[in-house]
Amino acid sequence: MSLSHKQKTSRQKYLASVALVYGALCWGVIWYPYRLLNDAGLSGVQSSLLSYSLALLMGGLLFWRRFQYIWRIPRSAYWLSVIAGWTNLAYVLAIIDGEVMRVMLLFYLSPLWTLLLARVWLKERWHRPQLLAIALSLLGAVLMLTDGKWMWPWPQSTSDWLALSAGIGFSMTNVMTRFSTHLSLAAKGMLVWLGVFTLSLVVLLWQSGLTAVFAVAQSAFDPHTFSLLFVVALLLVTATLFVQYGVTKIPAIQASVLFMTELIVAAIAAYFLAHETMSVIEMIGGSCIIAAGVLSVSVGESDLTQESNCR
Repeated sequence: MSLSHKQKTSRQKYLASVALVYGALCWGVIWYPYRLLNDAGLSGVQSSLLSYSLALLMGGLLFWRRFQYIWRIPRSAYWLSVIAGWTNLAYVLAIIDGEVMRVMLLFYLSPLWTLLLARVWLKERWHRPQLLAIALSLLGAVLMLTDGKWMWPWPQSTSDWLALSAGIGFSMTNVMTRFSTHLSLAAKGMLVWLGVFTLSLVVLLWQSGLTAVFAVAQSAFDPHTFSLLFVVALLLVTATLFVQYGVTKIPAIQASVLFMTELIVAAIAAYFLAHETMSVIEMIGGSCIIAAGVLSVSVGESDLTQESNCR
């Protein structure tokens, strides 16, 4: 491998890491405007529908010259849209009703799911320490879900179930994005926003009917509501594009763990903005989950170093 090629690869990995951290920062604070929208009378499904409508509009303005290429995608790519759609919608619903850090940590069991999926789909190698990472993730999940009470079913609320399913969906989205190298960044972004918009619309129609959809659309004309929706949509568009770029350039496991920067941001924001704290058992469980993620990424870095030395 030539020196210039190594420098280019190193630069790409650095930019990908920065992109993932930026996305994590956005998702670490995006729960707050969603809660403000909920306080203003918009449910999670309604605010998701409106915010992702704006995201689609922004994406359309940003990528209008590429539309003829964006829509020339295989039908299998729409599975990415469906899974990413559920991931984002479930996350919003969970973060509105649940405690911020509890939802975040259950969501960030994703390195566990990514580890399993990357093995099956991407043929990424497993190492013995990753078995320890799996054990730590599972222990952390049990402690978080039971809060030391060891009752069944372990998830204590709807927000717990939503957070778990969102984490699984996030892992599947990461792996599918890395696997779908034939899709452009614009196509991936539009697929994500379209997925959330479509699922939100379907759920709202199922819950309340067509009349409710028009009523929700009218509420967006309120200046305060629109300003919150615009901020959310801007965060969504930039975070999605940055994250999609990041997970395309570096291994799936490392991408999931770099995205854990969100936990630090969310913890600080939850303490100062929502005055939320965690129990001792939840802290221990969260520490296990974070340790599992760090262990996973350290193994991935070691593997990359060995490959580089071989060349």
